[in-house]
Amino acid sequence: MKLFLFVLFMSFFGVGLAQDKPAYTIYNKEGERVDYTSMLNKLSTGQIVLFGELHNNAIAHWLEFELAKDLSAKSQLILGAEMLEADNQDELNDYLKDKIDQQAFDSTARLWSNYDTDYAPLVNYAKDHKLSFIATNIPRRYASMVHKGGFESLNKLSKKEKKWIAPLPIPFDAELPRYKNILEMMGDHGSPELVKAQAIKDATMAHFIMANLKKKSLLLHFNGRYHSDYYEGVGWYLRQYGIEDGLYTVTTVEQEDILQLEKDHIGVADYIICVDIDMTKTY
Repeated sequence: MKLFLFVLFMSFFGVGLAQDKPAYTIYNKEGERVDYTSMLNKLSTGQIVLFGELHNNAIAHWLEFELAKDLSAKSQLILGAEMLEADNQDELNDYLKDKIDQQAFDSTARLWSNYDTDYAPLVNYAKDHKLSFIATNIPRRYASMVHKGGFESLNKLSKKEKKWIAPLPIPFDAELPRYKNILEMMGDHGSPELVKAQAIKDATMAHFIMANLKKKSLLLHFNGRYHSDYYEGVGWYLRQYGIEDGLYTVTTVEQEDILQLEKDHIGVADYIICVDIDMTKTY
């Protein structure tokens, strides 16, 4: 009878496991599974966290919000994002301080098409909890100038306009693997100027992260994963600008099987959020 009950229990337990369909799994850079709490505790000890998202991934956006909420309970948190451009910082500050409403903010800032669903919750959380939120990206018209004419095209900007980009000349290494990969991915559509346009974005984000760091604070920054994977992009520029310790990276990947991290994803970041490839997209 005891054996029968044991087999019956294991049968039900096994069915439960077979029916379990987690939406995501978190791994460390070695490819070992970790839980959310251990990731949260480690990230809370840092100065800067770069959260690399897939822009249309619902799980990434949900975890960005959860991480912001939970880190703000453990740290003096500052938020920053690629999705807001540096020359819209005044409008962002006015919204955060209730000087303008959402409609006015929408009409004055160049917001991404998925802002309402994916980024407004983060900005509104900062607003409700009186947190600073930094618009870190270069104004897109200046990135376009670099794409067409290289870094030299920025020299003609006015002194005021140069306040919205990283100080010139920026460090640049065309041999970084992720920059070289851009040319490979783009094929005939790639150019050295395209890589430089990516670099000026990375450098500007790093510049405004550094400019807004405060003692005993943690800056959580949201950006597309390509800007921080493999510790390059924004992370490379942060190191050029003086960050040595306290920098952590998170990335988002998609797989058909999330219960074992694929070899290509090992080492991409300190923490890898592996999402079921069938997860609903936000656009």
